[in-house]
Parts: sequence; C-alpha cells; structure tokens
Amino acid sequence: MSATYLDDIMAFHRARVAADDRVWRERVPVIHERASLRANILEHRPRGLAVIAEVKRRSPSKGWLAEGLDAAVIAEEYARGGAAGLSVLTDEPHFGGSLDDLRRVAAHVDLPLLRKDFTVSPNDVLDAAEARASAVLLIVAALTDDELSELLAVAARCGLDALVEVHDEAEAQRALDLGATFIGINQRDLRTFAVDTERAERVLSSIPAGVVVVAESGFSSRDAVRRAAASGFDAVLVGENFVTSNDPAAEVASFVGHPLGERHA
Repeated sequence: MSATYLDDIMAFHRARVAADDRVWRERVPVIHERASLRANILEHRPRGLAVIAEVKRRSPSKGWLAEGLDAAVIAEEYARGGAAGLSVLTDEPHFGGSLDDLRRVAAHVDLPLLRKDFTVSPNDVLDAAEARASAVLLIVAALTDDELSELLAVAARCGLDALVEVHDEAEAQRALDLGATFIGINQRDLRTFAVDTERAERVLSSIPAGVVVVAESGFSSRDAVRRAAASGFDAVLVGENFVTSNDPAAEVASFVGHPLGERHA
C-alpha cells in the first residue's frame, strides 16, 4: 500500500521529535492569560454559531492557497469579522506555517488561539504555550491512547485547551473515554484529503450534548455552515474559504451567528 498524506506528515513529525533532545519534564510550563478557546465558544452559544478562522497558506493536496499571506494582517481581519477564535497552522513543510506566525498573531490580536499542527510530544505542547497559544490540536488518528492521555495532561498543566480531532465514531469514543470535552470532527480524510460533507453530522450523533464540538473542513458556503449550526455544532473551523476571499472580514461575518439546533446525543 502506498504512503498516504497522513503517513508522510507523521513520519516527518515523529522524526523531528526523535531529534529533539529537550527534556520536557525539565521545562517550566508557561501559563498565560489569553482567553480559553473552549470557554469563548461556550459563551458564544446564545448568539449562535461561533467561527474559528484559520491562518493557512497551503495544503498538501492543493498546494499554495495564499503564498504571500501576512499572518498578523489576516488575523486582524478575522477579528474584525467576529471570529470567536483563530487557528494558526504552524507546520512548515506541508502547510507553509511556523511558530513565528503564531507569535505574530498573538502579538496583534487578543482572541483565543489554536496551534494547529500534528502534535506528537509534550515539547510540542510546551512550545505552543510559550508562543502564547490558548489551545493545541490532538489528532486521534495520529496518536496512541497513551500518547493522547499524556498530551491531554500536559496541555491541562499548561492551562491550554486541547481540541481533540476525530474522523469517525470509533475515534470519537476513544476521545471521550480519555476525558475529552472539546472535540473537532474533521470532514476531511487525512489519508486521502477527500472531504465527506456528511461525516461531521454522522459522528456528532455519537457525542454527548455537554461536549463542545467543532465541525472542521469543507465549509465553503453559508448553506453548509447554516446546516452545521442547525445540526447542533457549536462552531465551525474554516481556513481555505477565508484566506482566498477578497474580503476575509465580511466572509467571516457571513458565517457567524447562525442559529444552533438542539443536540440529542
């Protein structure tokens, strides 16, 4: 079987971690005062759907989306459009991002920030905290249960939210069993990068109503976003549609606030 996008990306990140000689237990966890992403989304519920707007230059499947993107400038546009939080891709070889992007965004906007990357070690979490993120992404498909449990604990120690990303019901159950209370359902298959627009709603039905849930990937129209809100999602995470827009602030604003449907799980 040929290597998939996820295989290639994870091979790079695990090799990077293997070469990292820092002892994470000797590092002092940084806890800053930036607002919680999960709490901000919860507070947004009475006003309807929240939006996490993503700073994204490229993707492995489509190549460059916005090669000359200034992370700080577009972050300010997202904030002006009413985003509840920002996601900043920090993977360089596959997505064209960096921790410097995260630092620059943190210096220019006060919104909660998600470090969007393939987190595989406690040092990754500590690096996110030092760069003033509010949250880290933990992808169930890329981690063992032991790794996921450890990274959840390290994130909590640093005062960071952990957005635990799942792609199907089995992964959602793994996340819930390990205590996740903030889950992202990705409609994009990380092995093929194809988008299944029905995926998020199917998986949502298996998640308890008390868990904050974000729908990720494939949202390019108001109708799709309105449907996600009506299904009971608390937020959507959108990147490509915003970074390719001629007016990112207006595009974000058009996605914000759609009425939330009741969750029945």
